[in-house]
Amino acid sequence: MLRIALQSKGRLNEKSLSLLRDAGIAVEESDRRLLSRSSNFPVEILYLRDDDIPQTVSCGIADVGIVGLNEVRERGFEVEVMQHLGFGKCRLSLAIPKDIPYDGPEYFNGKRIATSYPGILGAYFKEKNVQCDIREIAGSVEISPSIGLADGIFDIVSSGGTLIQNGLAEVEKVMDSDAVLIGTPGLPEDKLSVVRILQSRFTSVLRSKGKKYMLVNVPNEKIDEALAIIPSMKSPTLLPLADKGWSAIHAVVDESEIWDKADRLKKIGAEDILILSMEKLII
Repeated sequence: MLRIALQSKGRLNEKSLSLLRDAGIAVEESDRRLLSRSSNFPVEILYLRDDDIPQTVSCGIADVGIVGLNEVRERGFEVEVMQHLGFGKCRLSLAIPKDIPYDGPEYFNGKRIATSYPGILGAYFKEKNVQCDIREIAGSVEISPSIGLADGIFDIVSSGGTLIQNGLAEVEKVMDSDAVLIGTPGLPEDKLSVVRILQSRFTSVLRSKGKKYMLVNVPNEKIDEALAIIPSMKSPTLLPLADKGWSAIHAVVDESEIWDKADRLKKIGAEDILILSMEKLII
């Protein structure tokens, strides 16, 4: 039985559970329980605070975990980053009051910086040879300058809206972060085999995100032009139509490119363009 640690609540909880379910793993609702089991896959879920997950995986209480890369870097425990999962994307940045001129990292010399990530920030300032007062606080970092607790902050930034609401401007990005699958170093082969199945399923789910399945009918003499517009993943799928002189092409296309490709296909004489949603992409 593989034990996987997930965030009990917060920004990664729902997306982590959704990823497991999309990967065909039936997960019981936690109902504030610490531990739950899948009914159709050899995995049990351990629900923890996100900042406890790296240590729990490092010491082997959980075999793997899903947590933000920022927490992995901050906690500093020995774990293996096994897979980036493509959600929970954010960045850790320095911000100061928006009306204050900024001329580079040396601005922070002698300043007070509020953060929940003193480890990452301390390493960054050491690299930049900046001497400052790092003040660790647990929450509401963004209000620190307005109440006189700090001259600037170092915190997670997603859209930047919270900074704007608090009169702050982002001035330095220190690192990018997203959700990652981490593992205990030296997992035995029986557990690694289950992890590999998990990773394969996760990859299939993630590859299908933002993709659409396109079917298009084209005159046979235009097949090469059509394939240049919608190149296939490996070899093109071509099916002859009952109407002689025509073929159907099947392709997977990025959702963001659908309309551009449809317009270009119509210009070369393509007809009956059908766009379908994709559930999984297994390679």
